[in-house]
Amino acid sequence: MGKKKKKSHVPFRLNIIFFVVFLLFAALILQLGVVQILTGEAAQEKVNRTENTTTTIPVPRGEMYDRFGRPIVVNEPLYSITYTPPKGVQPKDKLKLAKKLAKYMDMEFEDVLTTRDLKEYFFLENEEEVRKRITKEEATGLDNGEVYQLQLDSIKEEEVNSYDDQTKEVIAIKKELDKAYALAPHVIKNENISKKEYSTVAEHLSELPGINVTSDWEREYPFGNTFKNYVGDITSREQGVPRERLEYYMSLDYSRNDRVGVSGLEQQYEEVLRGVKEKVQYTTDSSNNIVDSKVVRQGSRGKDLVLTIDMELQRKVDQIVKEELISAVQQAPYENRFLENAIVVMSDPMTGEILAISGQHYNHDREDGEELVSNWSHMAVYNAYAPGSTVKGATVLTGFNEGVISPSTTVYDRPLKIKGTDEKSSYSTLGPVNYLSALKESSNVYMFFVAIWMGGAHYERNAPLDLQDDTFKRFLYNFQQFGLGVETGIDLPFEATGFKGDNPGPGNILDFAIGQYSTYTAMQLNQYVSTIANGGKRLKPRLVSEIHNPSRVGEGLGEIYKEYDPKVLNTLEMSDENIERVQRGFREVFTGGYPHGTAYSHFKNVDYKAAGKSGTAETAKYIPINGGEDTKVVNTENLALVGYAPYNDPEVAFSVMVPYVGKGANTPINYEIGRKILDAYFELKETRAEEGIDKNLLSKEEDEE
Repeated sequence: MGKKKKKSHVPFRLNIIFFVVFLLFAALILQLGVVQILTGEAAQEKVNRTENTTTTIPVPRGEMYDRFGRPIVVNEPLYSITYTPPKGVQPKDKLKLAKKLAKYMDMEFEDVLTTRDLKEYFFLENEEEVRKRITKEEATGLDNGEVYQLQLDSIKEEEVNSYDDQTKEVIAIKKELDKAYALAPHVIKNENISKKEYSTVAEHLSELPGINVTSDWEREYPFGNTFKNYVGDITSREQGVPRERLEYYMSLDYSRNDRVGVSGLEQQYEEVLRGVKEKVQYTTDSSNNIVDSKVVRQGSRGKDLVLTIDMELQRKVDQIVKEELISAVQQAPYENRFLENAIVVMSDPMTGEILAISGQHYNHDREDGEELVSNWSHMAVYNAYAPGSTVKGATVLTGFNEGVISPSTTVYDRPLKIKGTDEKSSYSTLGPVNYLSALKESSNVYMFFVAIWMGGAHYERNAPLDLQDDTFKRFLYNFQQFGLGVETGIDLPFEATGFKGDNPGPGNILDFAIGQYSTYTAMQLNQYVSTIANGGKRLKPRLVSEIHNPSRVGEGLGEIYKEYDPKVLNTLEMSDENIERVQRGFREVFTGGYPHGTAYSHFKNVDYKAAGKSGTAETAKYIPINGGEDTKVVNTENLALVGYAPYNDPEVAFSVMVPYVGKGANTPINYEIGRKILDAYFELKETRAEEGIDKNLLSKEEDEE
C-alpha cells in the first residue's frame, strides 16, 4: 500500500500574510482619507507655512558723467549694518537683539527719539504692570490698537525721562529694527561707522540673528551744486518710495524703503538707473525660522548715463551769468530792485544736445547765511516770459509761409494808431523797411503789418481793425513749428509751455507778432533759434546722449547699452530760400553796415561769425500795497537774446532771458551774457584742439593706450 501524501501549509500562510497586508493598506488608505477630509485644511496650512518666500536686495544706482567722461553723480561707498528679520519676529525679540547690538555699535539718539518711543520701551520692559493699569471695563468695546494706546497713555513722562544715554541708544536701535519688513534687508546704520565698529559687529554675527555687515552707498556730486537742479534728487531710505505711488512701485518689484528718483534725470531715467535687484529665496519652517536661502537672481547695479552737458563750459556759463546779474543790480540798485533772474541755454543746433543750461537768482532780501546769488537753473525749463523781438524771425517766416509778404515787400515804419488803442510803434521811426532791414533794425511796424495782412485787414489810421477769426490760430500753428508754445520734448519729467492766450483781440495779435503777448521758456527759445540755424529741422533737445552697462570698479564706463541719435520732431513748412533769408537777417543783426544791427556793438569784433536776434518786451512789476490788490509799482523790461555761431556752419546755439530789468536802467545784460558765453565756448574749443581733445576724454585715453 502506497505512502499517504503530506498536505502543504504554504498557501494557507500566504493567505494570512496577504490578509495582513490588505488590512495594513486599508488602514493607510483610511488614515489618508481622514487626513484629507478631516484635517486637510490644517495640513495644507502647515505646508504653506514652509513654502519658499522670495525677497529682493537693492543694488547701487547708476552714475552720471558729462560728455567728456567727467563724473557728475557717483556712489560713495559706505560701511553698512543691516537687519533682515524673519517672519513673525516679536517686539521683545527685537528689543533683546537691540540690547546685544548696543554693546558693539554706537547709535545716534539725539533728535531721534520721541516720547512715544520711550513709552513703548517702558511697556516692553514692564508689560505686566502696564497692562494692569487698564481695567476690563475701560477696554470694553475697544480694539487691540485702541487698548494699546490707552496703555501707553497710562505711562507718565516722569517714568521715562530718567533713561540714561545707554538705554536711549538701545531704544534708538530698536526703533530702527522696527522699520524692517520680514525677510527684506533694512539698513540700520550706514553713516559714521568706524572700521573698529564694523569689524566688532562682524565678529559677533553669530549671536545677532538677522544682523549683517555689508556695503551701502550715498550719492556724491563732484561738481557740487553745478547742474544739480537737472540731475535731480532721490528719496532717502527713511522716505522710501513716494506714498502716492506706492502701488505702482510695488508692482515693479520695489520695496517700501527703496530709494527712487523724484525729480530731474534721477526720475526721468529711473528705469535704467535703478539696476536689477538681487533676488533671494528663503525657506522657512512652520515656526517661521529660516532653514535655507539661495540666490535665484544675481543683482546688477544701475546703468550709467553719459550726459550731453559740458561741465567745464557749464561752470563758466554759471559764473558769467552770476557775475553779470550781480553787476546789473549793483550798477542800478534802485531801477533793478526787481531784477532777480538771468537764464541761459546753450546747445548743438545740429543734434539737439544741450551743452550748458544755467539759471541764477539774485537774493535781494538775504537771510543769514544765504548766498547773494543762488543756482536756480530749473527756470530754463519751468519759467516762461514774454521774449520780445527775438521771435521776429518766426513772424517773418510766417508771413512768407502765409503768402502775405515777399522778399520785395516794403513797409514804411511809422507809429500806427488803431481806434480805441494807444499808438503802436518801433523804438524809433525807421522809415522804409523790408524783411531784411526789419530784422536788422527790429521794426515792430513791419511785424504789425504781417499780422494785419494775415487777418485780411486793411490799415487806416485811427480806424478799427477787424481781423479774421482764424488769424491767431494760424499764427500759433506757424510758431509751433519752431517749438514756440509747445513742449520741446526735452528728456525731463516736466516742462512748461508758457502762456498762449485764448482768442485775443486785434491789439493782442499785433503784440503777439513782436513777442509781447505769449510767453516762452528759454528752452523753447533755444529750440526756435536752433531750428532756424540748422535750416528748418526742429530737433528734440537732449540731456542724455548714451546709456552704458555698469562696469567694474575702476574700469570707467562699460559697453554702450543705448545711444540716442538726433530726433527730428518736425520740419518747417517754409522754403529753404525763405529760411536762408531769415538767417541772413539774423546775421545782419550781429553785423551789418550803417545803420548797424541791434547787437552790432557787442559782436562787431568777434571772429566766430555769430548771428541771432535781440528782444525787449515791455513788462511791469505788480506788488500788493498795504495788503490790498496788486498794484503796478514800476515799468520793467524782459531783455532777451538768441543766436548761433558760426553763421555758415552752426555748432552752438544759445538763448538768454533776463526778466524784469528796470526800464531806463541802461542795462545791456542780455548782450553781455550772450557775448561772454560764446567767447567761453570758442576759447574752450581752441584750448581742447591744442590739447588733442576731440570728442571726449575717454576716446583720447583709449588712443593713448
